[in-house]
Amino acid sequence: MIEPHDREDFLAPHSGAATSQSKPQRTRGHLAAALLGQPYLLYGVYLFCIGIVMYLAGVALVLPRYLLGLYDELTPISEFLVWYSGLPLVLGLAVATLDILVLFDGKRRLTNLRTDDVGNGKVTVALTAYDDEESIAEAVRDFLGHPLVARVIVVSNNSKDRTVEFAEAAGAITVSESQVGYGRCVYRCLTEAVKFEDTEFVVLCEGDRTFRSRDIDKLLAYAPHADIVNGTRTVEVLRERHTQLTTFMFYGNIFVGKLLEAKYLGASTITDVGSTYKLCRKSALLTLLPKLNPAINLEFNAHFMDTALQHRYLLLECPITFHARVGISKGGNTDNLRALTVGLRMIRGLTFGWRAAT
Repeated sequence: MIEPHDREDFLAPHSGAATSQSKPQRTRGHLAAALLGQPYLLYGVYLFCIGIVMYLAGVALVLPRYLLGLYDELTPISEFLVWYSGLPLVLGLAVATLDILVLFDGKRRLTNLRTDDVGNGKVTVALTAYDDEESIAEAVRDFLGHPLVARVIVVSNNSKDRTVEFAEAAGAITVSESQVGYGRCVYRCLTEAVKFEDTEFVVLCEGDRTFRSRDIDKLLAYAPHADIVNGTRTVEVLRERHTQLTTFMFYGNIFVGKLLEAKYLGASTITDVGSTYKLCRKSALLTLLPKLNPAINLEFNAHFMDTALQHRYLLLECPITFHARVGISKGGNTDNLRALTVGLRMIRGLTFGWRAAT
C-alpha cells in the first residue's frame, strides 16, 4: 500500500519540481493549498445552524413577552435576534455554495478508482467486551463459524462477570485490558489483531450480538476499494424493529456523519459515526494506529474515522444488519441524554480537536 500523506500534501499543487519554483511561487502554492484545504462546507453548516437558532429564539420570546408582561424589556432582544439571524444564514449559504460549486472538484481525490487484491480474504475478528457474559459465547461461535474467520480475539475491559471464561470456552483468544475506557478497549483490539501474519484484514466488532458474522461477506466485497470499510446502521430495512438505537440516535449519527463528510468534502460519504463494526486492512492499521489517541472514550469511533480521513486513508461505508442487543447497553446508547452528550463531544472533537476522556 502506498503510504498516505497529510491532507495538506494531497491538496498541494502538482505543477513542476519544487526546486524549480521561486520562493514567491512556493508561498502562493502553499497559500492556495491552505485555502483549498479549509472545510468551508462545515463552516457553512455551522453558520446556518447559528442563524436558525437565533431566529427561533427571537420568535420564541413572544411567549414571555406577552405572558409575563415583559414586552418593553424583551422586544428589542427579540427584534435583534430575528433581524440579525439573516447574517449567519446568508453567510453560511454563501460559504457552503462556494465549497460545493467552486472548490469541490479540486478537493476530490486525484487518483482513479482503487481496486486492490484481497488475497485469500481471511480475517481476524476482534470483539470488545465489558460484562457481556450473556452474549459473548454465542457471538464468538457465530464469528468462528464463518469460513473466512481465522480466529476471534475477545478483549475484556475489566469485566466483573464470566465474560472471559465464556469467551474462552467458545474458542476465543482472550485478552484483558486493564485501562478503563472504550477507546482503550478498541485500541487494544486492533493492536492485538494486527500481530497475526496469516490475515490481511481485521474485523472490529462488539460481543453483544448487535452485529452478525454474515455481514463479513459484505465488508469484504468493498475491501478492494478501501483501507477501511465502515458498517453503517442507517439503512432502515436492515435494522430490527427494536434496538437500542433510538430515532434520536439514528438521525444524530447521520447528522454528525454529514458534518464529518463536510469536513473532508470529496473524500468519503458518511452516514454513521457510531458504528463499531468495521473491516480494516492490516497494512493500513499499522500506520494508522500510532496516529490514534486511545484515551478518547465513547466517541472513539468518530475519532478513528476523522483521523483516517485526515491522513488520506480510503474509507467507505457498507450497509450492515443491526440487531437488538443481548444484555444491557453500557456505551453511548443507554439513553438519549447520554447519546446527546457523546454526540456533542464528537462535534467538538472534529471541530476543535480531540480531547482525552477525563
